[in-house]
Amino acid sequence: MKVVAVRDISKQVRGVTYAKSDASAVPRSGYSPILRANNIGEHGLLLEDLIFVPNTKISQKQRIVPNDIVVAASSGSISVVGKTAQARIGFEGGFGAFCKVLRPGPDVDPHYFGHYFRTSLYRHVISRLAAGVNINNLRNEHLDNLQIPLPPLAEQKRIAEILDAADALRAKRREALSEFDTLLQSTFLDMFGDPDTNPMRWESRAFGDITAAKKLGLVRSSKEFGWDFTIPYVRMDAVTATGEFLPDKVQRTEADERELKDYRLKPGDFLFNTRNSKQLVGKVCVFPGPEGWLFNNNLMRIRFCVEVEPTVIAMQFRFGRVQRELEKRKAGTTSVFAVYWKSLQTLPILVPPSDLQRRFATIVESVEQQKVRQQAHLAELNTLFASLQSRAFRGDL
Repeated sequence: MKVVAVRDISKQVRGVTYAKSDASAVPRSGYSPILRANNIGEHGLLLEDLIFVPNTKISQKQRIVPNDIVVAASSGSISVVGKTAQARIGFEGGFGAFCKVLRPGPDVDPHYFGHYFRTSLYRHVISRLAAGVNINNLRNEHLDNLQIPLPPLAEQKRIAEILDAADALRAKRREALSEFDTLLQSTFLDMFGDPDTNPMRWESRAFGDITAAKKLGLVRSSKEFGWDFTIPYVRMDAVTATGEFLPDKVQRTEADERELKDYRLKPGDFLFNTRNSKQLVGKVCVFPGPEGWLFNNNLMRIRFCVEVEPTVIAMQFRFGRVQRELEKRKAGTTSVFAVYWKSLQTLPILVPPSDLQRRFATIVESVEQQKVRQQAHLAELNTLFASLQSRAFRGDL
């Protein structure tokens, strides 16, 4: 199987340059949306948190067309550089200057081309480039010079169909997992009512009044954590905006006996993300375990009074009542915002009767057990998909 350079089978397009004064956070007449690095997700493009710029700023070739590969080419974080997502459907807009687009030509199947940019081979090459020259950005030649195996077009299509089918199975499993979250939210509303209107007239108490203990996490520089250390170390990227805990995002560190004692997590601990972007600060989750993991200083570990179930409190953070109150408490002047304990402790929280809270916690535990089984199946599918990718681009599939 021959190997070609990416420049031989695609065209590279630079992103749209615009002044900050040109951008609008809301749609406007004569404006089009712009994709940025934050719109490049693990499983495709995220068409949320868009900004809009005048149509006159976007040339025709800078408008996304189906099968374009959008690449995060510049970022303050090396881990972001090189992220890609393929526009499998049309998008009526362009992409910003910190991104690039690779547009596949007629000699390559577009889906085969897209799958290459999701392989561990691609990520390894990009990580080496970024780490090797400390650039935090990809130059044109870095992408153009990438080497990609290129079998005959009919074989490319066959490989792409296999990978697409395997990826579709993963998507269905992820969708099934998201339905559990919908189920829990519906159950919460049935049992407690909408927190925005509090139709059952539950008591409202200050967050600080139901907190028994709080602690910010362990400070570690980037050199003091990674995958090759021994003790699991929970950082803010392990907590999603919807309250999920992602164990596969947990890195590792080392710690002495005092740190292991003072910063250990146990199942049921409430984690609050104290610093992040304005959109993400205030993420929460209930730590599922196991006991003994450590946590980062951007997270606050909170343990409630005996009569309060953490799952009931965490669910309230999904609704507008708490979100509006959190918004008032966010402080920041740059891209980093914080919610400090002084203001967090006054956050109003509904406290239903303890027996009703315990019933909900039991339901959550049952659902979480089912999710664990589904997540295990998803992990198996992810392993299968990675194996198929590796074989596909070695010429063994």
